[in-house]
Amino acid sequence: MRSIEEFRGLRNEVADWRHYLHQNPELGYQVHNTARFVAEKLASFGINHIETGIAETGVVAVIQGVGGEGPAIGLRADMDALPITEESGKPWTSTEVGLMHACGHDGHTAMLLGAAKHLAASRNFKGTVVLIFQPAEEDGRGAQKMVQEGLMERYGITQVYGMHNMPGVDVGTFAICDGSILAALDEFDVIIKGKGGHAASPHLTVDPVVVGAQIIVGLQSLVSRNTDPTEALVISVTRFNAADAYNVIPNQVVLGGTVRSLSPTLRDFAEHRIKACAEGIANGFGAAIEYRHRRLEPLTFNHAEGTLRALKAARGLVGENSVNDRTKPLMGSEDFAYMLEARPGAMIFLGNGATAGLHNPSYDFDDEALPYGLGYWVNLAETILAA
Repeated sequence: MRSIEEFRGLRNEVADWRHYLHQNPELGYQVHNTARFVAEKLASFGINHIETGIAETGVVAVIQGVGGEGPAIGLRADMDALPITEESGKPWTSTEVGLMHACGHDGHTAMLLGAAKHLAASRNFKGTVVLIFQPAEEDGRGAQKMVQEGLMERYGITQVYGMHNMPGVDVGTFAICDGSILAALDEFDVIIKGKGGHAASPHLTVDPVVVGAQIIVGLQSLVSRNTDPTEALVISVTRFNAADAYNVIPNQVVLGGTVRSLSPTLRDFAEHRIKACAEGIANGFGAAIEYRHRRLEPLTFNHAEGTLRALKAARGLVGENSVNDRTKPLMGSEDFAYMLEARPGAMIFLGNGATAGLHNPSYDFDDEALPYGLGYWVNLAETILAA
């Protein structure tokens, strides 16, 4: 098991890679320059098996150990940025107007590249390390597309692991839990159909704005009065589109939002009850609804054995006191969940220090966290695939 001191020497080089990626952010599947940069770096490390164009712009590289036959494990990093205008003020601020790495995917990519350089040089393991550089995490579809294209079968992956930085958690520390660690994500729309008219004569209308307001209040009772308070369900109405004029009561209103849940049972409950609640309220006012529900990212679920392996690798790097093995699940979501549905493994959080929060225009990945992330990847590979 390797300690953090063995990886500090890579810090500046990996930070240079991250700064380049940070200055050149790309969205979704359009990460062409990022994928090119990743593939060129991997080739410079002496890695011969590199494939591009997986899930449009994904990159996968294979490192074979020198310890003989063994299983293949997948290590995944995401590459895409967000449509946010940066306000960090850092020297490596985004050069692309309206785009920035506000979630740390530049750091994730750079850390896995750092681990690739180390593993390619040492190859101190048996079996195979499969490096997965994924596009379109923020779109919620990149991981699913890679799985659908046969990623796991094509490379014989038996276990898969992910890592995400976490602002507010000290640099040099890790956090993880067994079971549910990130929420499932759904979206919904409620189209409320009433009868429009003049704002001066509301009695001659069926006002869908009033109906929508009542539905918003009613949906909150699904959490406060219909859900076990020890379980986690979040229903957020984030869109409300009505008339364009002050003196018009519209014929219809469209409201929408998200549902986040930490169990399949709650997910099913929310989908059924949001529709039932909206229909009941609308009918009471003489209106009707059209309901649309879209299931996006599934629950991110850490498998028991994968969690133990992740804990062993992190503790070997930084010591037991710097690893929280009972972190609370978060209501954010991650499309890495699709990979964990396909193969056992685990997602771990890496401390990013006292930075701005994720998806904030002032956010920046902390370069001091880079040796910890790449060291974790190396430890994980070498402990699971012990020669």
